Amino acid sequence: MRAAVLHRPGDIRVEDVPAPRLHDNHALVRVASVGVCGSDLPRMLIKGAHRMPLICGHEFSGHVAEVGEGLEGFTVGDLVVVPPMLPCHACDQCLKGQFSRCRDYDYFGSRRDGAYAEYVSVPASNLLKVPAGADPRAVAMADPASIALHAIWKAGGIAVGQRGGVIGCGPIGLFAIQWMRLMGVSEVVAVDVSEHKLALAREAGATHTILAGDGATGDLPCDVIIEAAGNTAAIAAAVRLAAPGGHVVFIGIPVGEVALPNTAFQHFLRQEVSLHGSWNSFGAPFPGPQWAATLEALGTGRLKWEFLISHDLDLAELPGMFARFRDEPDMFYSKVMFRP
Repeated sequence: MRAAVLHRPGDIRVEDVPAPRLHDNHALVRVASVGVCGSDLPRMLIKGAHRMPLICGHEFSGHVAEVGEGLEGFTVGDLVVVPPMLPCHACDQCLKGQFSRCRDYDYFGSRRDGAYAEYVSVPASNLLKVPAGADPRAVAMADPASIALHAIWKAGGIAVGQRGGVIGCGPIGLFAIQWMRLMGVSEVVAVDVSEHKLALAREAGATHTILAGDGATGDLPCDVIIEAAGNTAAIAAAVRLAAPGGHVVFIGIPVGEVALPNTAFQHFLRQEVSLHGSWNSFGAPFPGPQWAATLEALGTGRLKWEFLISHDLDLAELPGMFARFRDEPDMFYSKVMFRP
């Protein structure tokens, strides 16, 4: 099969590799659409993966191409989405239903071969059937949309009439804006360094869009803030944006060290702001109500998704696209999709 293989950071080659073996109680899934996650950039360009060579890519949908012995409920041609984490189901966190905190997990695209390839072998536990008429590109966005919902729930949810905030208007941030509006918030403040992404935030439903660094957030304190950029400036800004007693949820993954300025520290201390970490998107029963709610909202159109896509490319273009990520820091992109 054709696959984009990461040999070492920055060395990504589209080449022919053996298709995965079909195991019992698994399906061989022919990948229809796979999205680039923000975590793929440092993994494929800077830090590397847990093992290399490796096929990355974990936000994907596809059609069942072959059914393994013992797998029930799936037939050839079914459209499926694949939650990318494979929890151990045995550690103390899994036994509590906290699968995002699994102590011994596997993961498509970072610990095992993923979906920048024509085929992936997927166990029954990670196969979710979706209606045949669904758009595979929408289905492939279930992971980032579920991550956004999981984060809002980590804050205890957000109530009708409250004000939400999102810092970092990539795909997860744009889904967070939409979830907040669906939950009935009166206003959503969106902050980003890119005017292009702020335009997308307005399309997602943001009522206030602010270019990072212009200092215009002081009169718009927010009850729940989702930080989805993952850098020191965004983290500090998210804390300062919180209303008294507000909640800040961190999704973004910093690459370097994080230092919280004393002004931000004093704000969350004196205003009794709660800070939350949010990791992945999973609940019980696995993969959780986050995924069920997301697939329903994508399927009915309540969650808009098509406007997020800035690039929809053949897999052959993947190495060149990642070179552009590295070499053109000012390039505008939102959700980048590939068609293996």
